[in-house]
Amino acid sequence: MVQSAILGFPRMGVNRDLKKATEAYWGGKISQADLLAEAKRLRLAHWKIQKDAGVDIIPSNDFALYDQVLCHIQDFGAVPERYTKDGLDNVDQYFAMGRGHQKGGIDVPSLEMVKWFDSNYHYVKPTLQNNQTFKLVDSPKAVVEFNEAKEAGIKTRPVLVGPVSFLHLGKADRGQTVDPIDLLDKLLPVYEQLLVKLKEAGAETVQIDEPTLVFDLPAKTKAAFKPTYEKLASLGDKIPKLVFTTYFGDIVHNLDLLPKDIYAVHIDLVRNPGQLETVAAALGPKTILSAGVVDGRNIWKTNFKRAIETVESAIQKLGKERVIVATSSSLLHTPHTLASEKKLDPEVADWFSFASEKAVEIAIIAKAVTEGPAAVREQLEANAKSMQARATSSRTNDPKVKDRQSKVTAKDHERLSQFPARIAAQQKKLNLPLFPTTTIGSFPQTSEIRVQRNKLTKGEITQEQYDKFIEEEIKQNVKIQEELGLDVFVHGEPERNDMVQYFGERLNGYAFTTHAWVQSYGSRCVRPPIIVGDISRPAPMTVKESKYAVSVSSKPMKGMLTGPVTCLRWSFPRDDVHQSVQAQQLALALRDEVVDLE
Repeated sequence: MVQSAILGFPRMGVNRDLKKATEAYWGGKISQADLLAEAKRLRLAHWKIQKDAGVDIIPSNDFALYDQVLCHIQDFGAVPERYTKDGLDNVDQYFAMGRGHQKGGIDVPSLEMVKWFDSNYHYVKPTLQNNQTFKLVDSPKAVVEFNEAKEAGIKTRPVLVGPVSFLHLGKADRGQTVDPIDLLDKLLPVYEQLLVKLKEAGAETVQIDEPTLVFDLPAKTKAAFKPTYEKLASLGDKIPKLVFTTYFGDIVHNLDLLPKDIYAVHIDLVRNPGQLETVAAALGPKTILSAGVVDGRNIWKTNFKRAIETVESAIQKLGKERVIVATSSSLLHTPHTLASEKKLDPEVADWFSFASEKAVEIAIIAKAVTEGPAAVREQLEANAKSMQARATSSRTNDPKVKDRQSKVTAKDHERLSQFPARIAAQQKKLNLPLFPTTTIGSFPQTSEIRVQRNKLTKGEITQEQYDKFIEEEIKQNVKIQEELGLDVFVHGEPERNDMVQYFGERLNGYAFTTHAWVQSYGSRCVRPPIIVGDISRPAPMTVKESKYAVSVSSKPMKGMLTGPVTCLRWSFPRDDVHQSVQAQQLALALRDEVVDLE
């Protein structure tokens, strides 16, 4: 039997419940007990969703009130002294590291937060000392939540960030010089203790994430893998079997670092399907392959035919008993459920699959390769119909865009004049000082701006009334810059709801949701636009506001556009054409806007 597995599930809940609870706690509106009760409710609800979908291997310890790496920092006793000296309780200490704490005479900033690989999620960076020590807390979160699921009758696989990745993703604290990877010998005993506790609690397997294996690693980090996993292997049956998990890239360039006697290895076959044959050949004789064929980073329905063919290829190489069907990564990076989207065009909605739907997909694929296609014929036929509908839809394909793109030449990527000519013309026209002053672009989105935008959306004011309001905001922004004596002005962008969504709403090829929120960091959630087809600009997007700004300005006025790569990276991109194609389509649309602004 081929089992199905999910590497992680979104934390926020159907209606951003975790966001609301944490912000209510920070604001003093609910108690800590209420917050923890809501967190427990969400964990149980999410485990049940996966169980009801038919998923065999359900993750635990993937939940976090703020960030999963931050949970490890606290559980490993790696909390910098500035967060421990004032006697904050564990929950407030945890949030202080994540977002800072300015209350009751305590004033500490947050730890550094950076992007989790190339996703739009952000993690809290382990911040380490020259004399760093590690000590496992008495009740590790991974054990507590495993037991919580067990008490609810749900068997789970705990998720841990692996020791090498934990250190590689960390940094020396301010004023410290330690290379985090040099702390491995001090950290490893904590992992040993934690794994022993998980085995004693009844965990049979543990997912141990080492996603840094997709990087080009420095020699010292590379050298850390072999002794780390040899040491863990030496513990034998004292610890659960380990699933060595990678994602967001291929590991072919680091194959020699794979533990040979590990229970299982997970690879991302959505991002890099071509690595399957090489990795499968490099596995130990009994090692299981966890095949990540359902996209944990995007919102498209899985192409069952393609996914099943990939899994069947793995089975031919290894046998059914040595293959697990899995998500490519945690589903943290996808919205909770498509069922919340009541206003989405049904044609487009049929192409999407969010976290709850992907759980069902995983189970279907596992059943198809275990029992044969006939066991899920109805689902396979419906999926094939969706794939065909999307591929042939006029929403997906715009012949005019394709024709224009086909005519782009290398010469089109060259500037018409070189920099010396451009700067001379600019100086002649603008007569700027040697060091001109300006701002990046956006002025604060005030509560009044949001109120007026909401009124327009609800039909409580007319478009003309809203436009007049925006003009007044622009006029005030210009006045501020005049009073400050800046040299180059901006209009302040009061009309824009978001630096990407604003443009997406004015371009062909985009779709928008109402509830498809994903966690960016802490309680911050974003609702990325979705690129569903070929992109073009049907009409000017910023010219009206820029033209008005010029009319009330005494100084040069900049046009303000979000660049094509940012628009692409802050959206859910298409998975049927290369991202370079989508970026170029966005660039061509924005080029049209530049020409109109000029």
